[in-house]
Amino acid sequence: MPTAPPRSDDRSRLPSLTGLRFVAVLLVFAFHASLESPFADGGVNRAYADVVANAGWLGVSFFFVLSGFVLTWSSRETDTAPRFWRRRAAKVYPLHLLTWGAALVLLASAGTPAEARAAIPNFFLVQTWVPDRDVFSSLNDVSWSLSCEVFFYLAFPFLIRAVLRIRPERLWLWAAGTALAVPTLPWLSALLPAGEALPFGTGSQEQFWFVYVLPVGRALEFAFGILLARMLLTGRRITVGVPTAVILLAIGYAVSLRLPFLHGLTSATVVPIGLLVVAVARADAGGRRSFLASPLLIRLGEWSFAFYLTHRLLLQHGHRLLGEGRTWSTPAALVLLAAAFALSLALSWALHVLVERPATRYLGRPRSDPAAPPAPPTPPPPATPAPALSGGSVSP
Repeated sequence: MPTAPPRSDDRSRLPSLTGLRFVAVLLVFAFHASLESPFADGGVNRAYADVVANAGWLGVSFFFVLSGFVLTWSSRETDTAPRFWRRRAAKVYPLHLLTWGAALVLLASAGTPAEARAAIPNFFLVQTWVPDRDVFSSLNDVSWSLSCEVFFYLAFPFLIRAVLRIRPERLWLWAAGTALAVPTLPWLSALLPAGEALPFGTGSQEQFWFVYVLPVGRALEFAFGILLARMLLTGRRITVGVPTAVILLAIGYAVSLRLPFLHGLTSATVVPIGLLVVAVARADAGGRRSFLASPLLIRLGEWSFAFYLTHRLLLQHGHRLLGEGRTWSTPAALVLLAAAFALSLALSWALHVLVERPATRYLGRPRSDPAAPPAPPTPPPPATPAPALSGGSVSP
């Protein structure tokens, strides 16, 4: 699998991007916490929900762009497609299957067992190819983003070959065109036949699926990340610094809250996300220190995949155990949300240490192939994000 030219080990490490992954998964947690409406004060519930209304979409888009970027940055000429696919499968499937099984048990205990038509596609991570919300948002509904990532991983060996053929001076045109294609998806979705209305936002279930869930459309963000990484690796100048990128992302997020629902999902934030990823990567490659590269944030970033896959189940079913639909005073609700966060963090640490890391180590490389290159730095999950797609909401 031809890939990017080799680099020194120091330059290939991007610790700040690992830390930034945890920041992104916090956005997803904040969004999903709002779906539980835990505050007895309706004004507090509305204010909180308004602030984080698009935080989940933002977090997942970040993971998709970052996935393409890191896979390209860490790729090696000596790698092969089968080795790459094996490493990705070892990263994704063990934790997914564990949380899939947990979701089956929790749903059955709640008296709402999963149907086979949803459970089977979810098991194989192909649920996002079905334009039915009861399927693509089934069981542990955040796993829809893993379904997209699986498609990205399958396509990566072919995408990187195509991108390597692009002349360096034309990479910025391809990156700009790819980013500008993202806002066209909501407009194209208007051509779909009218279908069942969404219980959240505006538009139909089919339009939402086309714009936000279908892997082909979301692959634009993944490809954008690939192109940005190639631009840096070939010496193209992208001079936006981290503070400027953060400001642009904040502006993009504010704009997204005022756009029509389908247009606000990714259109206004994909370019600022890409600029922030590039700015943080440039700082890492240049040896500049960042709080994102602190040992604590790097460790939390390493746990972010497990956190992403467990937090929604804990929020949903924890609320059910305490009393479905129950609300609390503002201080009590904040304490409960902090407890849910702490429990999610503790569980993600345990799953990372006991499941994710051993699976990556022992399943990610054939034991009979001692010459296989070491696995490159792990790219972010899906995601790290998405708003939950069940119970009248959508999960990044």
